[in-house]
Amino acid sequence: MGKSRLEAFSDGVLAIILTIMVLELPEPHGDTLEALQALTPKLLNYLLSFLYIGIYWNNHHHLLHTVRKVTGGILWANLHLLFWLSLLPFTTAWMGEHHNSSIPTALYGAMMLASAIAYTILEWRIIRNEGKGSLLARAVGTNIKGYGSIALYVAGIAVAFAAPWLAQCFYALVALVWFIPDRRIERVFANEPDAES
Repeated sequence: MGKSRLEAFSDGVLAIILTIMVLELPEPHGDTLEALQALTPKLLNYLLSFLYIGIYWNNHHHLLHTVRKVTGGILWANLHLLFWLSLLPFTTAWMGEHHNSSIPTALYGAMMLASAIAYTILEWRIIRNEGKGSLLARAVGTNIKGYGSIALYVAGIAVAFAAPWLAQCFYALVALVWFIPDRRIERVFANEPDAES
């Protein structure tokens, strides 16, 4: 089975998630900068979540370039990832509305943790399908960046119950780590003359 439908469907879902998130942003109550300033926590949460969707879209794009054949397991693993990401507008809005509260902050972190685990499962499914010597297996290697991100999410969730602002800093740190594009797959493709582009 080819991968074009998987790519198109995933791109569409991510585009819908971004659309829902921006529609959740309320308009300022007034025409002054003070009215806009009251929305700062919501705008910052939107920015963080927009960044996360961009990171997942970018890495998902590179990830699917390593796939030669799509299996049912890959389709389900991809749907699993999209399920968790589809909750991002809800958790973004809730944390934006209650930015100093533990439960919304912890739930945002839990949703991001579940998304990171789902992405890792998708990588595993592709590697299992493509083989241990595949492009993706060589690119991912020990996946220190991925497992480190999972650890930061867990720490953020735990810290959310004592200091929500610190947990949000952990989540922003993960986004900053991944904002620098993950070049592992690109490097493997550059060294592989017969690799599909």
